[in-house]
Amino acid sequence: MDVFDAVADPVRRRIVVLLGDGPRTAGALAAAFPDISRPAVSRHLRVLREAGLITAELVGRERHYRAEHGPLSEIDAWLDAVRGQVWERRLDALETEVHRARRDRRARPPAGGAPAEEPKRSTG
Repeated sequence: MDVFDAVADPVRRRIVVLLGDGPRTAGALAAAFPDISRPAVSRHLRVLREAGLITAELVGRERHYRAEHGPLSEIDAWLDAVRGQVWERRLDALETEVHRARRDRRARPPAGGAPAEEPKRSTG
């Protein structure tokens, strides 16, 4: 199963988030989902392991699950590509506006307008 399929399910996304705080046992993870049976949580854990998003380590009689962030780089790359297209257009438009503002600023007279008049001398 690929990473996108693995995180398509909200329960699996939540498990990855929970494991982001540190390793947990299967029992602790199952307790976070009181409306889901333990076998169902175990199936979700298996899917996440197969996708490489989590690893399991046997500690005594318990399995400790840990998040693996490496496979998320595939999602990051996809998001960068999607966002990049949008941001690239926006940044191009911003660059155009900056150049236009600089050009307009150079074309205008200085902020004081015309030079100040000489004071009139009194004659007399």
